[in-house]
Amino acid sequence: MIANCDNLKWEDAQAFKDAVGEWSDRIKVQVKQIQLRPMKRKWASISTTGRLTLNTELLDLPKELGEFAIVHELVHLLVPNHGKLFKCFMSAYLPDWEEREKRLQGFVG
Repeated sequence: MIANCDNLKWEDAQAFKDAVGEWSDRIKVQVKQIQLRPMKRKWASISTTGRLTLNTELLDLPKELGEFAIVHELVHLLVPNHGKLFKCFMSAYLPDWEEREKRLQGFVG
C-alpha cells in the first residue's frame, strides 16, 4: 500500500476493487458486492448486508482519497454511525483520515 503519493491515481477499476478486498481483510469485515457507478451526492455508501457502492469519480482522484472512502464505508460495518467509536476505528486504520476527508470534500462540486 502506498501512503504518501498524493497524486497517484488508480490504475483501473479493478485495482480500486482489489483495494476494497485488501481493506476488508484488514478490517475483518465482509463485502458481498462492490459496485462502481456515478453518484450525485456522495462518494460512497454501504448497506448493512455488505453491498458497497463507490462513486466512479473516485477513480480520477488521488488513491489515498479513494482509500479514505473505502475505509470509511467498511468501518460502518463495525459502527453504523459517526460517533466516538467510529472515529477511533478510523484513527486506528487511517491515522490521517481527517486530513484525507477534508481533501476529499474539496473535490465536491
